[in-house]
Amino acid sequence: MVEMPEGYSGEGFHATSFDKVVGLARKNSLWPLPFATSCCGIEFMATMGSNYDLSRFGSERMGFTPRQCDMLLVAGTIAKKMAPILRQVYLQMAEPRWVIAIGACASSGGIFDSYSVLQGIDQVIPVDVYVPGCPPRPEGILDGILKLQDIVQNESLRRRSSPVYKELMTSYGIQ
Repeated sequence: MVEMPEGYSGEGFHATSFDKVVGLARKNSLWPLPFATSCCGIEFMATMGSNYDLSRFGSERMGFTPRQCDMLLVAGTIAKKMAPILRQVYLQMAEPRWVIAIGACASSGGIFDSYSVLQGIDQVIPVDVYVPGCPPRPEGILDGILKLQDIVQNESLRRRSSPVYKELMTSYGIQ
């Protein structure tokens, strides 16, 4: 049995803040939703394989329904006709939700400077982390996920209700 200091009642003592506990839990339990359309999707599949093992970072539970996921991984070329579907998938995800743009095509349209290709998914949904490359190696994708985990761990619980965040969502037409 552990003895408490004299006069200590045990009430009101916390070793950490609630924000930090929730951040740590969220960081280690991100549920990814892959939205892969081309060669970057193949690299993402390699990231899920045994050589790189994304599950050691708490993301082994791959979801293929947006309502159960909180991390959207957009990998590959997104056509302008596909943009409304990507936006709908994003809006169906659980809140809070985070987005990683994997590869040059998802980040900026890549080499496809064409009328039919979306020049970056940040035109339709907000992006938290960009992973460069054409296609990026699995190590780059893992680095992007680790960067997102840092963002998730340090994000305040009040950020999503702040005026700045609400203004950002309004700029994307999201209420």
